[in-house]
Amino acid sequence: MSNERQPLYMLIQEHFKRLITSGKLNDDDKIPTEKELMSEFNVSRITVANALTQLAKDGWIYRVPGRGSFVRGASMPQPVAQLLERLEENEDEAIAVVEESSKPPLKKHRQMIGFLIPSLEDYFALRLIQGINSILDETRYYLAIVLTKHNKDREKEAILELIDKGAEGLIIFPIDTETYNEEILALKIRNYPFVLIDRNLPGVETHVVSSDNYMGIQLAVNHLWDLGHRDIAIVTDSPLSTITVEGRIAGYMEALKQKNALINPALILTEFTIDYKNGVDDQHPLYRYLRNKLATAYITLNAKLGLHIAAIAHRLELNVPCELSILTFDDPSSGEGETRSFTHVAQSEAEIGSKAAEVLIGLLEGNSEEDGKYRKIILQPKLIVGKSTGPAIRN
Repeated sequence: MSNERQPLYMLIQEHFKRLITSGKLNDDDKIPTEKELMSEFNVSRITVANALTQLAKDGWIYRVPGRGSFVRGASMPQPVAQLLERLEENEDEAIAVVEESSKPPLKKHRQMIGFLIPSLEDYFALRLIQGINSILDETRYYLAIVLTKHNKDREKEAILELIDKGAEGLIIFPIDTETYNEEILALKIRNYPFVLIDRNLPGVETHVVSSDNYMGIQLAVNHLWDLGHRDIAIVTDSPLSTITVEGRIAGYMEALKQKNALINPALILTEFTIDYKNGVDDQHPLYRYLRNKLATAYITLNAKLGLHIAAIAHRLELNVPCELSILTFDDPSSGEGETRSFTHVAQSEAEIGSKAAEVLIGLLEGNSEEDGKYRKIILQPKLIVGKSTGPAIRN
């Protein structure tokens, strides 16, 4: 059959298969958006959607809700790939189950463990899941994942929903809010087995596994200070005075005080949100801030924000790192077989996930080393130096 008689969606599929097999597209490279493909191939949205859906089903690409489609590499864990595809197909329900690994189950009937997480927007979340599954693969448990969409009410509903569906225990990545969810407190009162990750709720003793946020921000400030930066901005995309944001800002201020530096409130940027879907907005306060060169270095409290600041810098023709240094919490890249482009604070996400799973399994199996005591595991972060930070320019 000639190409002229092939359905258009198949032509698009063959196009990307050739690019991938020839090496012109590599593992985790982003596929153009549906809108861009519609323009390039002069076809309808339905045609493009059919092509991408089939490529995903055939294992050529994987799709991340809200972020787009990417070339699937050999490093993509199969349970995570299945999860992403299921969420893509039924995003409104925001629930997916990773039932089996590549290994056969150790017992005929596996039991559910629930995992609540605000979103699946970056590699931080995927590494957490990978770490959890590395432990569950050797047990009689499987993982059910619910996205709480940064919504406190949805988080409460999800806890009750998973328990109602028979979850033996929960691993909870709480949403970052000004106050924690009272339903988590109810779990503790009922002695229901659960472990929190990445959030240590003030005044509430629970099993928790997290990274040392205080040390992480100090590593970031010290690195930039040693490079000669004195105007170091700290940036978050959440206007709420949340537990995580407050903790990291406190660490930032303490690190500067230790250097006898004055705290400049204008360099603590917390009073805005960002619409990532619409890209760079030249009317946004952050855009104007970079344009006016009020800071020589930026510490972002998540990886997505670091990528956004890099995009603004590109629009403004500011060279990174010669004119502007960017340091992120967490690695924006996959970290698999690629050069580290961003200097970042690594929080050992996979280890956080595996430790949380170990603690929960210990509770469920009754073999916890410290029965009756709450385990608080704080992992030490590491600074990974990439290409996004460099010496400050001397005027």
